[in-house]
Amino acid sequence: MNIAQNAAASREAAAAVGMVLAWHAAQDPDRPAIISGAGRRSYGELNARANQLVRALRRAGLQAGDAVALLCSNRPEFVEVVSACQRGGFRLTPVNWHLKGSEIGYIVDNCEAKAFIADVRFAGNATEAASMAPAVQARLAVGGEIPGFVSYDDVVSPEAHHDLDDPVLGTQMMYTSGTTGYPKGVFRREAPPVAPLQVKLAETAQFRPGEDMALVTGPLYHAAPLALNLVFPLNAGVGCVLMDKWDAEETLRLVEEYGVTHTHVVPTMLHRMLSLPSEVRSKYDSSSLRWILHGAAPCPAHVKQNSIEWFGPVVFEYYAATEGGGVFVESEEWLTKPGTVGRALPGVELVVVNDAGEPSAANEVGTIYFKAPAQGRFEYFKAPEKTEGAYRGDHFTMGDMGYLDEDGFLFLTGRSAEVIISGGVNIYPVEIDEEILKHPAVFDVAAVGVPNEEWGEEIKAVVQLKEGVAPSEELKQELLAFAAERLPGYKRPRSVDFTDDLPRMPSGKIVRRAVRDRYWQGDKKI
Repeated sequence: MNIAQNAAASREAAAAVGMVLAWHAAQDPDRPAIISGAGRRSYGELNARANQLVRALRRAGLQAGDAVALLCSNRPEFVEVVSACQRGGFRLTPVNWHLKGSEIGYIVDNCEAKAFIADVRFAGNATEAASMAPAVQARLAVGGEIPGFVSYDDVVSPEAHHDLDDPVLGTQMMYTSGTTGYPKGVFRREAPPVAPLQVKLAETAQFRPGEDMALVTGPLYHAAPLALNLVFPLNAGVGCVLMDKWDAEETLRLVEEYGVTHTHVVPTMLHRMLSLPSEVRSKYDSSSLRWILHGAAPCPAHVKQNSIEWFGPVVFEYYAATEGGGVFVESEEWLTKPGTVGRALPGVELVVVNDAGEPSAANEVGTIYFKAPAQGRFEYFKAPEKTEGAYRGDHFTMGDMGYLDEDGFLFLTGRSAEVIISGGVNIYPVEIDEEILKHPAVFDVAAVGVPNEEWGEEIKAVVQLKEGVAPSEELKQELLAFAAERLPGYKRPRSVDFTDDLPRMPSGKIVRRAVRDRYWQGDKKI
C-alpha cells in the first residue's frame, strides 16, 4: 500500500468513527475551516472545540445514542455542535429558528433531546421551548445569556481538547419542513449504505483540500445546506464561508473575496442573482466557481439556461430529499434536455405512478416514487401512520409529481397538493410559473387554483414585482396577455394579483398551499 493509499485508508477509518475533521486537523491544523461574521475556526481549533464539547455533554450525563437539539444561526458554534455529535455518538436535531417557540418546543420534546443548545438571538423562543421539554438535562446558551440556560463557553472551555480515545459515530434526525401539521422527524434505525448521489457529488465536486473554499448560502438547520454546503466540503478538507443571511450581491462579493469554488443554492437564488443589474453582476469576479449545485425546487428552464451562460458549464442539479432519492444532471446533459432534473443514478430505482396506480407511460404525469434501500430505510419518528402513508410497498414518495420522457429523464411538475383541477383537467402550476417569470417586470410568481362555480377552480397568478415596478391594472392585463401568448388556453391565468412578498420555506420553496388557502378561506391578502 503506497502513501496515498495509506492516507486514504486512515481517513476512512477516522470517518467511520466521526473523526474525519481530526484527521484533517492532524494534516494541517492551521487550514481555515470556518469563516463567518461571528468568528473563525481553523481545523485545529474546530477539532479541539468538538472534543471539548463531547466531554462537556458526557459530564452532563449524555451517552452515545442520546439526542441533542440545536437552535442556532450560521456561526462557528453550530459547526462545533455538528462536529461534536459526529464523534460523540449523539443524534443531532437542528431546529428551524423561524418557527414559533411552541413549535420549537414540540421538536425539542419530540426528538427526546437530552441537551438543548440555543443561540441568544432566539432567547425568547428558546426559553418557551425549554419549558416544553422536561427531559432535557443540559441547556447551553451560545453568544450570551438565556434564562434557565448556562453559558456554552463556560461549560466547554475547561474541558480537555485532545482527541477522544473512544469516539462513536453519531447520527442526525432532521425534521421535514411540512406546510401543514407538525414537522416529522426523519429517523433511521441503522445507517444506510453510501448513496449513489453521494458518490456522484464527490465525483463532480473534485475537491482540492487546502486550495478550495465553499460558500454556505442557506440556514444550516435545513437538511440540504447542512449536508451539501457544510458537512460535505468540510469533511473533504475544504473550508466554508458562512453567510448569516442570504443576499444576491453579497454572494458574488464573497465569491470574489474568498475565491469560492463550490456552493449549493436553490433556484430562487439563481433567479435573484440573474435579476441583479448588469453593472452589479459584472463588478465581481466569479470565475473561481467550479461547482454550483442546486435542487430543492423545480428550476425554470430560462433561469437554468442563463445561469449556465453566466457561470459556465459548472451548474449541477439533483433531485432528492431528507427521506432519500438520487437523480442528477450536469450542465452539458441538461442543455440537451432543458427543464429536466436528470436521470436516476445507477443503483437508484425510480417509478412514476399514475392515478390508476400503474406505472405511467412516457411523458405521462404521475406521482414520483423511489425504491427504499434494504438497509437504513427512513421512518417518521414516533409516527407509524405517517410512515405507512409515505410508502407503497418498498417504494416511498415525497408527494412530488412529474414525468419521465422516452429517454428516462425526469421532469417535475409540482406537488400532488398543488395540482389545479379545472373542469376535471389536471393543471400543473410549475409550467405556468415558468412562463410568467420570463416577463421583465416579474420578480417571482405562484400560480394557484381559486374557486370557480362552473369549473371548480380557475387559475390565478399571484405576482411579486421587481423592485421599482409599480402594480397597476394595465400591468395586470399585460401579464395576462403575455401568458396567453405562451400557454394553451386551459393553462392560462384568468386573473392576476400583486403581492409584496410570497410565503416561503427556509429552503426557498414557495409555500403554494399558503398562497392558495387565502382564496379558499375568503382572505385574499398574501
